[in-house]
Amino acid sequence: MYNILIFLLDDDVSKLLSALKNPDKQVGWIESTQRQFCEIMKRKPYVVSGTNLSELIEKFVLHLSEAPSDCYFDRKYQADANVTTKSLTSIQQLGIKMTISYGKRLNLLRENAENDLCQVLMHCENFLKQTSIKSSQCSLRGGYVSYDWFASSIFLIMRGNKEKTVKFLQQFSHLLVSAFLWIPQLHHSSHLSVDTAASGIHPVYFCSAHYVEMLLKAELPLVFSAFHMAGFAPSQICQQWLMQCFWNYLDWSEICHYISICIFLGPDYQIYMCISVLKHLQQEILQHTQNQDLQVFLKEEALHEFRVSDYFRYMENLALTYRPVLLRDMKNIRVQST
Repeated sequence: MYNILIFLLDDDVSKLLSALKNPDKQVGWIESTQRQFCEIMKRKPYVVSGTNLSELIEKFVLHLSEAPSDCYFDRKYQADANVTTKSLTSIQQLGIKMTISYGKRLNLLRENAENDLCQVLMHCENFLKQTSIKSSQCSLRGGYVSYDWFASSIFLIMRGNKEKTVKFLQQFSHLLVSAFLWIPQLHHSSHLSVDTAASGIHPVYFCSAHYVEMLLKAELPLVFSAFHMAGFAPSQICQQWLMQCFWNYLDWSEICHYISICIFLGPDYQIYMCISVLKHLQQEILQHTQNQDLQVFLKEEALHEFRVSDYFRYMENLALTYRPVLLRDMKNIRVQST
């Protein structure tokens, strides 16, 4: 009965996919697509998963990346068909092991998926090096030292399809939202000022996490005060959530919804997502502040029972109030041409 119900309720997704496959790119087509996506997220979020999800984000990103007006980064990728798997760092080895184990548990990956994921990560590394700052400064040498959780997430969404994953990431890299979701992309990037790149401070910290604190003070003053009393900045835990793409904190379905709302609706939804999570945790945050173990609780506990769809209308309301200011500053991270 449940499978029949899902089939009957998939009509809106089919309409949206059909519109994305043959878009009538008149003025307002993006807004129309976003409205349809929002209705699906509010009424039947469970269908934004599996093949539906991969096709939705593939088609939407493809069309945005083909329109110069929607491309934030100007990238000319020189493909290298002979990318070889070099020796992996211990962090990469651990990340790959976790990704493959998780993907198999979710029945998303085949047996030979590990080699394909290694190839994807090497393609990404080669691709991102092409826009890294060439400098003799020690602080600007070397690649991204953490694990690429976003690329791994896309690999799982594409069910281990190496070619689809690499193609999607290359197209995605043109968009503003990629700067905030795909963390390694702006590591020592020529798209940032030399001083910013040298500092190693990512826009997720100096922009997203900064605005989380601003919104938290205005929207959830008790939670903001609790962090202050605990001597622990909310930007710290939010940065950790975002850098890990919420891996180890949210269920896979919610990680997928987080990625999809940011892709379809904009990078500012990353900030509304963090505020929603903190709202969800409000009572526990207050309790653990009294227990003097707030930092341990937030860093080590999963975000139990959090559902993106439960807070979707709340996020929409936050966007109505804060989007103009947030998007303006998010768009200002790029080095302006003179």
